[in-house]
Amino acid sequence: MKRTSGVLLHVSSLWGEYGCGSFGVAAREFIDFLSDAGFSLWQVLPFGVVDEYGSPYKSHSSFGGNPFFVDLEELHKKGLLTADELLSARQNSPYLVELEKLQDERLELLSRAASRLSPEERERVESFILKEPYLEKFAHFMALRAANNNAEWCDFVTDEIDERIYFAWCFIQYEFRREWQAVRDYAKEKGIGIIGDLPIYVSYDSSDVYFEKENFLLDKRERPTAIAGVPPDDFAKDGQVWGNPLYDWKYLKKNDFAFWADRLSYNLSLFDGVRIDHFRAIDAYFSIPAGAETAKDGKWIKGPGKALVNKINAVAGDSIIIAEDLGVITDSVRSLVEYSGFATTRVLQFGFPASPDNIYKPHNYPKNSAAYTGTHDNNTLLGYVWELTPEARRELFDYCGYAGEDFSEGCRSIIRTMLASSADIVIIPIQDLLCYGRDTRMNTPGRADANWRYRLTREQLDTIDKDKYKHLNRIFGRA
Repeated sequence: MKRTSGVLLHVSSLWGEYGCGSFGVAAREFIDFLSDAGFSLWQVLPFGVVDEYGSPYKSHSSFGGNPFFVDLEELHKKGLLTADELLSARQNSPYLVELEKLQDERLELLSRAASRLSPEERERVESFILKEPYLEKFAHFMALRAANNNAEWCDFVTDEIDERIYFAWCFIQYEFRREWQAVRDYAKEKGIGIIGDLPIYVSYDSSDVYFEKENFLLDKRERPTAIAGVPPDDFAKDGQVWGNPLYDWKYLKKNDFAFWADRLSYNLSLFDGVRIDHFRAIDAYFSIPAGAETAKDGKWIKGPGKALVNKINAVAGDSIIIAEDLGVITDSVRSLVEYSGFATTRVLQFGFPASPDNIYKPHNYPKNSAAYTGTHDNNTLLGYVWELTPEARRELFDYCGYAGEDFSEGCRSIIRTMLASSADIVIIPIQDLLCYGRDTRMNTPGRADANWRYRLTREQLDTIDKDKYKHLNRIFGRA
């Protein structure tokens, strides 16, 4: 693999005027920034519809795109939205994703745009959706949810749908794909690859489960028999109860992992590679009794292992695959990652304070790895440095060759050390390039609210020294 570097920034965090980042001008401006700074990768988070807290990891579909990413100004240019409608969608603040406003207003606005399509445009939407069966099922599912007052599918009382709502979701998926393809084409012109994110699990309240119940462990009432999560760890003392239904791996293996192959193929149609979230669950997954309030009563169960890895490799071909092998990592997990050939994950924040042989210290990074200062689940680098003990902070700064006491300069020395490491891929969250504190972190695991809201402005991006990072990427063979 060629030595590369990139930046982690979700589309929702891009700047703009309408409460959430989108596939509009800002996406192209960010690609320009990456190119000018010598980076060659843009890593994003999952593209699915977010839950009520804004999380993209508990979506109503593994395939459906987030409607908030559709560029309203593009729809205005096409005559599908009026100037007054654009004005009504304007945000109150540029610094946060305005989730409540988006949830209250955006779908109705996009439905109005869909209703104004010409007959020829409607035909293009219908032709597109016929070729995308998973997206058609998603649109149908969302129309069913609307007809049932957005209840979970296990509580549906009618299967009658409003055709206007159904078509609106078809249109959203068509426009989502069309706009994203234009962004991706622009990235290719600039030499920027895009890494997506494949959540290990799907939401119970999703078209995935509703239409393909046989893929999941459900009881006779079609409720989960056990749910996903992780045991107590440094992130959460009681563990985490995610609530996702667990896969019926016996059935999936018998069916040649068709659902997983389809999920991966879909993501690789959008991206140049993917990070597989919580990869260790492929080796062994944590099963929590349905209804449990904490993860303390859960247990590890053997996962599909090499059989699924073989299928992933067959589908992925030469695409970049990053295995997020964090958390409770056993020899069995390490062996499976090595067998897979996927890039293993290394996060600097797990390396200090620790002994010199700690795998998260940069001098121990293997070549086939993706190294991060932190992930979307971590504190920002500055927040992490701030909260270290003085002794641990001094150890980290000394390790990175920084003799001073300024935290921001110390963070820049850490990033330089990461870029100098042997890891083929180095990914830096945008907050770390900006040297921002914990108030800008993307997610705090184990807490449902006050996450996924971070946004930056164009003015903030312009404070980053692009020439400096272009120089560093060049001298360390990443440009």
